[in-house]
Amino acid sequence: MTRRTEPPHAPDDRHGAHPSAEPVQAPAATTRTPAATPRTPAATTRAPAATTRAPAAATRTAVHAASGKRLGAARPRQEGPVDLRLVPPALGAWAAAALFLDRSAGWTVCAVVGCAVTAGLLLACRATRRRSHGERWGRHRPAVAALLLCVAASAASAGLHGADLRRGPVPELARRYATVTAEVELTSGPRLTRPRVQGNHEAPPAVLVDADVRRVEQADGTVATTRTPVRMIVDLDVGTPERNPGAPVPGAPERDPDGADPGTAPDRARASPWLGLLPTTRVQVTARSAPPAVGGDRIAALWRVRGGATPDVVAGPSGAQRVAGRLRAGLRAATDDLPADARALLPGLVVGDTARITPDLEEAFKETDLAHTLAVSGANFTILLALLLGPPGLAQLSERRGLAPRLGVPLRATALLGAALALGFAVVCGPDPSVLRAAACGGVALLALATGRRRSLVPALATAVLLLVLYDPWLARSYGFLLSVLATGGLLTLAPRWSTALRGRGVPPRLAEALAAAAAAQAVCAPVVTVLSARVSLVGVPCNLLAEFAVAPATVLGFGALATAPVAMPVAEVMAWCASWPAGWLARVARTGAALPGAGVDWPGSWTGAASLALVTVGVLLAGRRLTRHPWWCGVCVLALVVAVLRPAPLTRVITGWPPPDWRLVMCDVGQGDAMVLAAGQGTGVVVDAGPDPVLVDRCLRSLGITRVPLVVLTHFHADHVAGLPGVLRGRSVGAIETTGFEEPADQVDFVRARAAARKIPLRHAVAGERRRTGALSWQVVWPPPPASSQRLGVEGPNDASVTLLVRTAGLRLLLLGDLEPPAQRALAGSPVASALEGVDVLKVAHHGSAHQDPGLLRRAAPRVALISCGARNMYGHPAPGTLVALRAQGAAVLRTDRDGALAVAGTEEGLRVTGR
Repeated sequence: MTRRTEPPHAPDDRHGAHPSAEPVQAPAATTRTPAATPRTPAATTRAPAATTRAPAAATRTAVHAASGKRLGAARPRQEGPVDLRLVPPALGAWAAAALFLDRSAGWTVCAVVGCAVTAGLLLACRATRRRSHGERWGRHRPAVAALLLCVAASAASAGLHGADLRRGPVPELARRYATVTAEVELTSGPRLTRPRVQGNHEAPPAVLVDADVRRVEQADGTVATTRTPVRMIVDLDVGTPERNPGAPVPGAPERDPDGADPGTAPDRARASPWLGLLPTTRVQVTARSAPPAVGGDRIAALWRVRGGATPDVVAGPSGAQRVAGRLRAGLRAATDDLPADARALLPGLVVGDTARITPDLEEAFKETDLAHTLAVSGANFTILLALLLGPPGLAQLSERRGLAPRLGVPLRATALLGAALALGFAVVCGPDPSVLRAAACGGVALLALATGRRRSLVPALATAVLLLVLYDPWLARSYGFLLSVLATGGLLTLAPRWSTALRGRGVPPRLAEALAAAAAAQAVCAPVVTVLSARVSLVGVPCNLLAEFAVAPATVLGFGALATAPVAMPVAEVMAWCASWPAGWLARVARTGAALPGAGVDWPGSWTGAASLALVTVGVLLAGRRLTRHPWWCGVCVLALVVAVLRPAPLTRVITGWPPPDWRLVMCDVGQGDAMVLAAGQGTGVVVDAGPDPVLVDRCLRSLGITRVPLVVLTHFHADHVAGLPGVLRGRSVGAIETTGFEEPADQVDFVRARAAARKIPLRHAVAGERRRTGALSWQVVWPPPPASSQRLGVEGPNDASVTLLVRTAGLRLLLLGDLEPPAQRALAGSPVASALEGVDVLKVAHHGSAHQDPGLLRRAAPRVALISCGARNMYGHPAPGTLVALRAQGAAVLRTDRDGALAVAGTEEGLRVTGR
């Protein structure tokens, strides 16, 4: 038997050589010159490359021999240059899809025909002997032709998808705002909207669901068959039930102090039968149609379905969706007894079910750049494939290290199992575009890793982008798709090099890989995230680094619970309990990082701001390469970052001047609402109203260093004064909550009562004549009157019943009017305490400076400073020009949060000053 011997470079050819690389020639061949041996011009240009190939092969052979592995080592810099040939076609197809989705048919046809004809001419032309640059152009013709063909295909696909939104009766009915009766097929899982504050009330939750219109009844009574995508908004009836205020709704889950509140509108909305519908279900609806609010979306109309009645189901879901629904329901059931954060997070980590994620937890994940873990992404599917095929870090050996080879499954059968896993993943997580994107990107990337040829990862990513954009052109306008591609590209191109550099400086390999991956993803995604959030996270890299070690076990155990729940619930509950530990760790990382004073900095939320952040990032990276040679400077930079994140109060005050050292009152900038803080000692403040947004008031209190709140005064129960209460309670000790005795509107009263009950905080009513003191701060309640005399004195609504305070601190007198209307203001000006209101130092102007002011009260108060809390460009026109004129006529200096930001009153009676942030 003759044994075949491999040349020394064979392992390298299998693992890293370019597919078009020539075999290494003998030394005699490498010294041949064009003069000695006639060759074609193309062959002549390859001679220098062949001449230098032998030493490189010898070097690579030594590296593979030193690895101690039969197949050698696979390292990015030993596998030749990255193959970028598929990148231009992918980018061209992406740009064409984004451009031609809403273009007319004429423009689209011209573009498609023009690109196709040009590509055909390039391919048909035969290469001729020209000058050297002409020869180079001849070699590039196929690449240019391929680019044009991809652009043509993408433009055609985008034109067809865009035409779906413009044809048929649905767009015309939307333009006429007609009421329609139709049969629709759900294409996504229903989801519950977050409550939103609109003016002085909170918009009730609604169900959002995407659907295809299959049959629609037209104005003439005929029924048209179509397939047009729409988005339905189902208004739910979440009126307050007949029960004790604050009592939990029967059957509603118990919530933790930072979670959703029992008995509130969101909990009652969760019982809606609409939320139980599965994709592919057909429903008969009657809805009011309207054009999409934002152009460029993948829907032809918005349909508002009135009333929260049981949906009229025409046909049930498909068999696959029934199975997927049972699996998801089983996972939710298996997590019911877990701690609150783990119960909310685990379904989100596994299948993207974020229904239990509370607003404060969601905000913490956004603040720390961990929100990607709550969405279905390629990472979820990659983890599952890694379990099947093997660790990505050992890609060249993956066919012998995963579960499949350990069970004796052949390689081709393993590939089929991977395909089946991708299909099951897409079905269980739902048919949303994000799921299809995750399955495609995760599958292509990890299968490329499994081949042991890491340099093929970039072509694999380009292929995935090209195929996805051709299949669904709407992804070209998706921020989620853009972030996925950027993150994956950063992990494939930047992370390996940064990891190698870190290892070269003594960083342990696993830590180097984790740190490089987190930094690369943060660097490339931060500019796009800034466009969406107008904020840059300073804790994103460390938080992602700390979370990375928990994501994989939580996901794997969560999928185990998902798979076993329908057949063995006790086993599923055990696996869910095990998964709750890493899930809880993720929540603690997010909450701790978000609670840091300098967790993030505001940044312009525009593409100009994104470009500036990208330039700053490049500058930091270039400077970092030089700083790594100087350990002392590295230590100084790390210390500066730690100080910027922790923001020690004395140092922050010296650098920023905020808050002033002797501040007495701060009016927080919370938009169209009210939130004020009265200084009551070191780290202590009395909060008057909480504003409409928990995030904004929490950020304000953190900037002031407030950790103890002896009293929260809620002047009345309108949402722009109480909806931010969770932000006040977050991470602070609160002694009591005091409110007006006029308990309307009922839903906000329930909201406040439930929050207070969850934290076991006493809740009481404020009554005129009440006096209180804490430290050097004292205040008197001057309004509202007792309930018996309220109606006689003009209290006819929540605004007129606002708790009004006369505050004394450091010799200053401050009058805080809440949202008092003119009748109540006149009654206050004529009350027994009217003499105490004369000549106050600071007036908090009633009702955001609206035109409804009593001139008599303004003349009596005659403030030195008037503060107005209002939102920039608010729809109400606050503050009213007439009110500003009246205040200035009394000699008051008028400051407003929409222009001056947060306002701090500091000093004493002799040295009163107001600082805007």
